[in-house]
Amino acid sequence: MLSYLEFEKPIAELEGKVQELKTLAQEDPSVSISDEVAKLETKAAQLLKDTYSRLDPWQKTQVARHPNRPHFVDYVKGLIQDFTPLAGDRLFAEDAAIIGGLGRFRGRSVVVMGHEKGSDMETRMRHNFGMARPEGYRKGIRLLDMAERFDMPVITLVDTAGAYPGIGSEERGVAEAIARSMDRCLGLSVPMISVVIGEGMSGGAIAIAAGNRVLMLEHSIYAVISPEGCSSILWRSSDKAKEAATAMKVTAQSLEELGIIDRILPEPVGGAHRERAQMIRETGDAIEEELRGLDGLDADALRRQRREKFMAMGKHGLS
Repeated sequence: MLSYLEFEKPIAELEGKVQELKTLAQEDPSVSISDEVAKLETKAAQLLKDTYSRLDPWQKTQVARHPNRPHFVDYVKGLIQDFTPLAGDRLFAEDAAIIGGLGRFRGRSVVVMGHEKGSDMETRMRHNFGMARPEGYRKGIRLLDMAERFDMPVITLVDTAGAYPGIGSEERGVAEAIARSMDRCLGLSVPMISVVIGEGMSGGAIAIAAGNRVLMLEHSIYAVISPEGCSSILWRSSDKAKEAATAMKVTAQSLEELGIIDRILPEPVGGAHRERAQMIRETGDAIEEELRGLDGLDADALRRQRREKFMAMGKHGLS
């Protein structure tokens, strides 16, 4: 069943009426209400289109966090053949918040990894809501080493509220693990494509997003800290999260203008959660296109392109 966000209430009411009429027609075929249903469906579709054409940054934040949005496991199921997950960092433990392994993407052998939030309470607890501990990032480094050793492109899918800030995570050096993961991404000798599919918050996101090409879904968000965290620091309260989201320029559209990301992937009307299979397929098309664009670049060229991209951030767009 589709979940509706707060700003989608008018849409929910219209679509609810449509469903009620369809149910009534099924129960009593003698009732002719097809014209009324068609009018309501047209009105609901137009309202959905109008609403999503003018989302503000806070509303986009809500869409990026939508519980029905496709997650890492959905993209792997739809895009990666013969996926073989690899577990553990060979130092401390396995971390289910980051899943990674080997597979085939449209004929290419690849290393793919990303954050997994979970889809229900059981899986959310198992994956720690996509908030990785140090061992998750160290597992990621191990996978990056493997990709380079066997000359396989890397695909990363980013969707996290941030790295896990618990005591054990800090004791085991989460900041150091994130820094080493970023450094390993930047030094890779193979192509790396990163896609922000939902939330891309804090160092927990960029730790696996320092790729040659960084893509964002249309209604995803990407920032150094969550709007609530920013609000808590600046205003000593999370009540100003909406204002923080606007000021931080967390949306894909703002980040493309600032040169932080390379490409925006359009979402179906109403968000990726309404047409999951379509969104997954089109994301795969974009990844394939970007990988083809990097074909022919040697190791030095890939590292140089990646370094120049990140060193140029902040030099334009702020005016």
